[in-house]
Parts: sequence; structure tokens; C-alpha cells
Amino acid sequence: MNSENIDQSLTYAIPTPPPGFKSGFIAIIGRPNVGKSTLMNQMVGQKVAIVSPVAQTTRNRLQGILTTENAQIIFVDTPGIHKPHHELGKVLVKNAVNAINSVDVVLFLVDSSIEAGGGDRYIIELLEKTKTPIILGLNKADLQSSQGNAIDESYTRLAEPYRWKIAKFSALTKDGLDSLQTLLIDALEPGPYYYPPDFVTDRPERFIMGELIREQILLLTRQEIPHSVAVVIEQVEETPKVTRVLAAINVERESQKGILIGKNGVMLKSIGIAARQQIQKLISGDVYLKLFVKVEPKWRQSRSRLAEFGYRIEE
Repeated sequence: MNSENIDQSLTYAIPTPPPGFKSGFIAIIGRPNVGKSTLMNQMVGQKVAIVSPVAQTTRNRLQGILTTENAQIIFVDTPGIHKPHHELGKVLVKNAVNAINSVDVVLFLVDSSIEAGGGDRYIIELLEKTKTPIILGLNKADLQSSQGNAIDESYTRLAEPYRWKIAKFSALTKDGLDSLQTLLIDALEPGPYYYPPDFVTDRPERFIMGELIREQILLLTRQEIPHSVAVVIEQVEETPKVTRVLAAINVERESQKGILIGKNGVMLKSIGIAARQQIQKLISGDVYLKLFVKVEPKWRQSRSRLAEFGYRIEE
């Protein structure tokens, strides 16, 4: 997918839907680390959202597109809903809440390897205010212990007062995803193609490149570098043989810069190698990736810096 040609392609690549065709937008919401991005990647059949063991990996509302013979589902992957501690956190949670009222169906995703908790009930309080149809998704079924029935019952009790339909599955192993897909399509109304059938995301390649770099930072540095990292793609130069990418990694403190670079540049080199491999899969070609690290003090508290790095409240 060439990001430069998205708008042009939309004018002629969208076919007329067949009779009975359904379509719509489905927001995947839930607490951090319940598997929202993993589920969306599995449903669309391609990696469009980054995943890591670190909470709050997803920052932007990212749309993944699944097109079948009789339906087109546009998944909206949202940041995990949590109590925010800084301006960036407020933007993330606000965007997730906004998504609830701007879609056709909400898929409320929970971690079925543990019993329902206060974080889930907090989200239910938000959902009580919407008229959007809701489906409760019990993810991580593959991790359930012998207490699985009791855990499922804790979520069933939450759903019963609202008569939500429930689907149980594992986004990781794909078990139960066919049934989930059927349930989601049944919940949609007849509608048009919103995107060409071969699209898997609405995001341009530059955005995905930046996310793939950030993913490797989270995976390789873990708790040493928390969510004070913003990646900006400064330049992309395409040639017949190689695509050259220049990216800036923005952090808040000099100590974080030192961790990212590592002794003799070893950490930055490791991040670059791993990210380059992922970007090459994205564009199906050779990539030369150049990374550099910048210190932007307290950028997560600055609305102007947040906007500059692509974090805005989405209506």
C-alpha cells in the first residue's frame, strides 16, 4: 500500500457491494494489555498494530480493515482505558472514550485468564452512557486455569443486566475467532464498502514505520524506557533498490537517551536491526534505517509537542 496514493485510489477502487452486504466500524475497547492489538492483527490477517508486554502500547486510534465476501469490518483499535497520569494519558483515554460513541458496534475486550475487576467495572460505567450495541469478548481463553468456569461466570454476571452477547476466544491461537467474526458481522447493518477490498489499514506507511520502531524500543528496553518515547519519521526516500528511512526517537531525559543508545551504541543498533526487519516486511523491499535520539523534556505534558508528535484528541 503506497501511502502517497491512498486518496487517489479511493476514488476508483471501491466496488459496488453485492446484495446483503454489511459494513461498519467496530471499536475494540478494554483495559491495557487485554490483547486488543493482537486481536485486530489476527482478524485482518496482517500486522497493522504494534504489540508488546508493556501497558499502553497503543496510542492512536488505529483502523484495521477486514473485508470478506459479504462484509467489511473496520476495526478501531483504541488505547487501553485507565486512570491518566499526564497530558498524554488524558488524550489517550479521551480518544478511547470518544470511539465508543462514534462506531456502529463496541467490542468490549477482557482478559478471561483473570476474574473481572474494578478496571472492567469502570469501563462498564462508561458504556452505560452509550446507545451503541456492545459485545463482550472474553480473550486469552488459552491461558485459563482450572478456575476458568468461575472466571467466565464473573464476566457473565457483568453482562447479564445489559443482555450483551458474549464470545470466548484466544486472539493468540485464533481459537474461536471464526465465531467472533460471525457475531460481529451479524451485529452490523447493510452498508457500502468504506475502503477498497485490499486495504488492511487506513494509516499511511510512515505512521506504521514509526510504530514498528517504537514496538522494538518497548520490547528491547522494557521498563527501562517507559512511555516517554515518541518516534517521528523525518524522511523517507524511495529508490529502485532500497528505501531509506530517517527516524527521530524523542525521549524526555538524558538518562533515557543513554539507555536507548547503549554502550558503544549497541542498544540503538539492536533496535535498528529489529525495526528494519519489520519495515522490510511492511513494504516488501530492502530498507536502510537511520535512527537518532533527541531529548524533548516533558513532551508528554506539552499539548504543542503532543500535536507535533501526532497525538491529538480525535472527535
